[in-house]
Amino acid sequence: MGIVKIDDELHEEARRASAVMCRSINAQAEFWMTIGMLAEANPTLSFNEIVRMQFAAANVRMPEAAAA
Repeated sequence: MGIVKIDDELHEEARRASAVMCRSINAQAEFWMTIGMLAEANPTLSFNEIVRMQFAAANVRMPEAAAA
């Protein structure tokens, strides 16, 4: 584990987002970094596809969407 220097404004945004997402500020920053790293490595994937891929890797069963 290390220390990461981030801009005060970005830290405040992470604080606000963490409250909404029920995460710690560190967990929110780690989530953003992970998604960003995966997006750079997989530029053709959307955010939702990246999240789905992470759920699948963690063996999280996603409920089926209701047919309209």
